[in-house]
Formats: sequence, structure tokens, C-alpha cells
Amino acid sequence: MGALAAFGVIPSVAAGCTTGIDVAFCGICGTDLHEYLDGPIFVPPAGHPHPVSGESAPVTLGHEMSGVVYAVGEGVEDLKPGDRVVVEPYILRPDVDTSENNPTYHLSPDMNFIGLGGRGGGLAEKIVVERRWVHPVGDVPLDQAALIEPLSVAYHAFQRSGARAGDFALVGGAGPIGLLTCAVLKAMGIEVAVTELSSLRRQKALDAGVADHVIDPAATDVTEEVRRLTDGKGADVAFEATSVNVVLDTLLDAIRTGGVITVISIWGKPASLDMQKLVLKEADLRGTIAYVNSHPQTIELVQEGRIDLAPFITRTIGLDDLVTDGFETLIHHNETAVKILVNPRS
Repeated sequence: MGALAAFGVIPSVAAGCTTGIDVAFCGICGTDLHEYLDGPIFVPPAGHPHPVSGESAPVTLGHEMSGVVYAVGEGVEDLKPGDRVVVEPYILRPDVDTSENNPTYHLSPDMNFIGLGGRGGGLAEKIVVERRWVHPVGDVPLDQAALIEPLSVAYHAFQRSGARAGDFALVGGAGPIGLLTCAVLKAMGIEVAVTELSSLRRQKALDAGVADHVIDPAATDVTEEVRRLTDGKGADVAFEATSVNVVLDTLLDAIRTGGVITVISIWGKPASLDMQKLVLKEADLRGTIAYVNSHPQTIELVQEGRIDLAPFITRTIGLDDLVTDGFETLIHHNETAVKILVNPRS
């Protein structure tokens, strides 16, 4: 069962510059599914506490959360009860510089995430978070705000790729992160193609207006179609969002010489790669993890109306239905769902 949460725990965070949040919605992430099926991965195993949080399994899961401030600690003057917020759910050593001057704080030793490494989680009614990790969202609806965290993952992946307006991007997989990556790319003026087996997810990409081209890899040679769409050149950038080896292989074939592949997905096992193709194309293969100073820019994209998150919310469930209608749906019928939100109060 992995590290299924002990729900309802309010974290022990040092008094002072902290913020108490009534959780409104929490999204189920692919990382949560990996913990449920294959964990512990990010969750510290029982008896082996995380060096920063001091906690080990069982922990409260949930890191894609939105909510309303109900209290602020001493020294917090720029937030007040009633403010709508989201959480950038990092657990970092206290001596790490998390300012805009440090573009690698997310890569610091012992990095982990609230809702995985301890300190509570979004699958509880309330959570207490250090002020640094709380971001106001203004009038963004709270259900849509719960997608700010995965949208920040997509935004950081876009940054890592080096993609620019006018480029042609191929996204491998139209799951939640794949679709949100498409949304960011479209907002940045990039032509987007997405390859996806599920007809429902292909249709979602079209209905949401985040892809210019959708490709069914069971019916169409993806590489040939991308070449046709790019006058024989190939994609400038590609994004792997499935953790499926055949998708990675396809992206390597479909990018142009000198192209870039950015791997977003979390892999539960080693992948294989045709290194000769990588070498002969002088291609770049890049990893990306989470986000770094990405939330403000991501929130701005939503507030300005450049990204509409509403189409990606498939359904909202109560906490009691987390396993049956949440995890099991996403494991066994993932083609029917994009983002399932949990209301921890119902």
C-alpha cells in the first residue's frame, strides 16, 4: 500500500513566521500514486526520519493544495485571515538561501516536500506552513488554485527546456503534467503537438485549446507526423511526461538535430536510451524537478487569463473516497481522468 497517509495530522512547525491554512482542495499527484503503489520513495521509511522534518512513515500525503488563511504567526504582516493561498510545498534545511538569488534551492541536500516528507499535508483539514512557502492567489477560484503547484512544475520544465516563442514542441503524454505543460507552452507562443494513446485525453487537449496537433501513436507514426508538420526538420523541444520508455524513444526520434528533450516524469525504474542517436543528433537530454521561484510567475499566468485551469479538473471527491474514487481510478482508469481534487472536509 506504500505510504498511505495518517489523515488529519496538523504538523509541528516552529512558532513564529508561520501561516495556518484551512485546506480547501488538494490534488492527487502522480507522485502520490507512486508512493501508494511502490513507496516509500520521497516518504521517509518508518524508523528512518527525514533529517529536516524529523518524521517518517506514516505521514499525511498531499502537496497540491489550496486554502484560506485562518491565522498568522508572529512576524507575518503581509498575509491575513481570509486570504486565498497556495503552498510551494518544500522542506529544506533552515540554512538554505530560498531567495531569488538562489536558482538551485530546490536541489539542496535533503530536499523534500510537505505532504511527502512530513510537516502535514493537503489531505488534512488544516496545515501550518512557513510563511516563505505561502503564495497569495487573489481571486483565483480555490479549486483551480489547487492546480497551481503542478502548473509550476510545467512552468519550470518550460524554463529548463530553453523553448522560445515560435518553436515547435512535442509533448509525450496528455496526462495532468503533460496537459499543463502544453498549456504553459501555448501561453508562451509555442506551437504544440502532443502524442497520447487515450482518445479522451487527446480530446481534452483539443477542447482545452492547449495543443495545435494531437497524435494517436497507435494510428500514426509520430516521428513522420512531426516531420511533416515541421517541413522535415523535427521538433525543437520535446517533453517526456509519462515515464514510459517507448515515449522517450519516440521523442528522441522526433526532435531535430540539436534539439532538447526535457524529462518531467518521475521514473520508478531505470530507462534505456539509444545513446548513438543522442550523439549523432547532438541532442540535449535534460532533467527537471519541481520548481524554483516559479509560483509567482505561474500564478500571474492564471490571473491574467493566459491559462485556464478549469478544463483540467475532472471531479472532486471527499476524503473517504480517496482510495476508491481517487487512487484506484487513476491507477486502473487513468484515461478517464485528468486531475481529481479532494475536499478534505467532505
